[in-house]
Amino acid sequence: MAVIHHTTMKPTKLELIREWLPTREWYTGAEARPEKAGGFRIDDPAGEVGIEFMAVTDGEGDENATYLVPMTYRSGPVEGAGNALIGTMEHDVLGKRWVHDGAHDPVLVAQLYALLAGRTRAQAQSLTDTPEPTVAVSPLTTGGAADVDLVRVTEGPDHTDVVVRTPGGAAPLTLRLQRVLLAGTDRAPGGADQDAGRLPGQVPGPVVGQVTGEWRLPDGTTARGAYVVAFTDHG
Repeated sequence: MAVIHHTTMKPTKLELIREWLPTREWYTGAEARPEKAGGFRIDDPAGEVGIEFMAVTDGEGDENATYLVPMTYRSGPVEGAGNALIGTMEHDVLGKRWVHDGAHDPVLVAQLYALLAGRTRAQAQSLTDTPEPTVAVSPLTTGGAADVDLVRVTEGPDHTDVVVRTPGGAAPLTLRLQRVLLAGTDRAPGGADQDAGRLPGQVPGPVVGQVTGEWRLPDGTTARGAYVVAFTDHG
């Protein structure tokens, strides 16, 4: 169980994200001014890595967009993932923390898979040992008892595909992180991509699980859609 410390961090998470967002190919804005809009945490069973999925809104009027930024917080860099470093911060309790784009961190990937497999729960971002009620998980229809190995990460125009393989698995599984969040993009596990026509990109295989959540819009209302979609390759 992760313990949430209500303390000071320099720079803040949003300050790091502000500098990092414009370097992403899926960022559609001009001058980043992100604001926290939602998200959740997942506990690391080892208690070593902080894991957070943060939704941030950015831009004004018709240019406003909401982005999903999965992050890990560590006491040192992820080996071989220097390109995934968002930045470093000083934590008043934990000291220097390395903040990574979680799509490239094996600990986040393993726990996201565990969430989809029903072996862990989404937690509130700012509370200790408190489930996040706005997050819903459609569990994997392909099982999910085993751990996974991170195979590769591929960036798309509005998403990041994280390909994983289970020991002895017949085919890889793709965990698509929907970087540009769109309302009403929930998909029915086991079926075709019913909302493909509403998305810039299509899910190229049967949907076998998903994580959906809410985020706040600039006008104070909330929207809901897919954060993560799991799918298998054709055939």
